[in-house]
Amino acid sequence: MQVTETLNDGLKRGYTITVPATDLDAKVDQKLREAQPEVEIKGFRKGKVPMAMLKKQFGQRLMGEAMQEAVDGAMQSHFEASGDRPAAQPAVEMQNGEDWKEGDDVVVNMTYEALPTIETPDFAAITLERLVVRADDAAVDEALENLAKQAQDFADKDGAAEDGDQVVFDFSGSIDGEEFEGGAASDYPLVLGSGQFIPGFEEQLAGVKAGDAKDVTVTFPADYGAEHLAGKEALFACTVKAVKSPVAAELNDELATKFGAESLDGLKSQIRDGLEGEYAQAARAIVKRSLLDSLDTTVAFELPPSLVDAEASQIAHSLWHDEHPEVTDHNHDTIETTDEHRTLAVRRVKLGLLLAEIGRAAEVEVSDAEMSQAVMAQARQYPGQEREFFEFVQKNPQMQQQLRAPLFEDKVVDLVLAQASVSEKEISKDELKAALDALENEA
Repeated sequence: MQVTETLNDGLKRGYTITVPATDLDAKVDQKLREAQPEVEIKGFRKGKVPMAMLKKQFGQRLMGEAMQEAVDGAMQSHFEASGDRPAAQPAVEMQNGEDWKEGDDVVVNMTYEALPTIETPDFAAITLERLVVRADDAAVDEALENLAKQAQDFADKDGAAEDGDQVVFDFSGSIDGEEFEGGAASDYPLVLGSGQFIPGFEEQLAGVKAGDAKDVTVTFPADYGAEHLAGKEALFACTVKAVKSPVAAELNDELATKFGAESLDGLKSQIRDGLEGEYAQAARAIVKRSLLDSLDTTVAFELPPSLVDAEASQIAHSLWHDEHPEVTDHNHDTIETTDEHRTLAVRRVKLGLLLAEIGRAAEVEVSDAEMSQAVMAQARQYPGQEREFFEFVQKNPQMQQQLRAPLFEDKVVDLVLAQASVSEKEISKDELKAALDALENEA
């Protein structure tokens, strides 16, 4: 077997691989000998079929397998010997494929773009600033008040119902004088302004008092889930049982137990920890962006053009669909890439290759447990369909990679941050929000 270089231009590589006919014949013979003990053909005992007959009957099919294995083996040996790592699947083309006949050498052309050699920087020389926000008493009190509102109760009132009040009522709905299934209920508690009922319903209950009878006329939305009601005008005969005003829960230990804490002080501590966790997550996004900016400006290496082209095309395609949400398929004209798309693609490809190389050198891996947690978190977005989602992920390597990639990236980022020179700067939550808004606007 012979491998001859035909192209070496930047990251572009080209080789001619020649597999002698004698090597192919030897591979076919080896396969036939391995299979011979198990082959049965009429007129011969199992394992006693002559090699000549086996070759006549199975040789042509095995020749194709031998050719594929020989070429694959030559490619693997080449990559092991050269140290090249292709940026994408190499392109392999057989010379004179249509004219090839048994007894001829197999000659294929292989071309690919090699991944570049990447010199990782001295992480200790990277200087970064991590923003730190402490949850002050005012923020804790605000969050505590919001929890009290969630746990609020309602007390009877004598006046008319207002927005935010609870109306307890019976109702019966009809269309053209005919009651419809699911259109009636008794002692139903409805908070006005909650948007729980179809548009226009709650507004018509404003001003009612306990004991009032009220007819409410509404039109079901055209896209309503029940087709027999969609777009139809309905009359709801309502009898008001009670009108109640909201009463905020008292800030005490009893409230704390409703949210899983042993005491009010314990609940405040949980709130403080939760807020500071949220602040830390936002601050991490900012320091991560600063780290990526630093790596982008300090590290330089040649990029595989095909990866940049593919990424620019993907960016252009994604942004086009963001601007045209009504188009849900890919039946549209080719979307041309711009200089802006390519600039962003260069950054993404560069940082992606750099982080991958850092992770590879440090033997960073995403564990099965971490993957399982990621799949579970994603599955929660599909309530009632978790099992189907798990099965989809198991059968879809591309989806597995989409879930694994951000986990790997975060682990590499944490690895670099642990070695970089990172100072802390304490700021207010408003200053953190401003910094996060600026980051999102820039993105």
